[in-house]
Amino acid sequence: MATSEVETVHSGADKAKLGVAVLLLAGAFVAYFMLAPQGGYAQWGGLLVGLAAAIAVFLSSESGRQLLAFGRDSWREVKKVVWPARKEAIQMTAYVFAFVFVMGLFLWLTDKTVEWVFYDLILGWR
Repeated sequence: MATSEVETVHSGADKAKLGVAVLLLAGAFVAYFMLAPQGGYAQWGGLLVGLAAAIAVFLSSESGRQLLAFGRDSWREVKKVVWPARKEAIQMTAYVFAFVFVMGLFLWLTDKTVEWVFYDLILGWR
């Protein structure tokens, strides 16, 4: 029997960090619109500084560390993948295109056959 584990933020410090990250994210968007009279560089600078601060605070929380660990583990697994050679990749791509073409032709013929049966033979609309 599979158990579903729900991970939650346990410590008050982590909750505070996530709250600060959300506030910094909201502040970055507010700064973008509030700095419109100062010009585009000020707008984008305020947005990017706020986003960078929000990301830094988030990554210092437990959830952020878990996200980074997941990314490292995923990258490690990607390195273990045995990728196909160029010839094999081209061959498999050609098989997929051929299959899609044959299925498209089959579905088109089926549609036209059903259309002919219903409209011409049964209903006589044409």
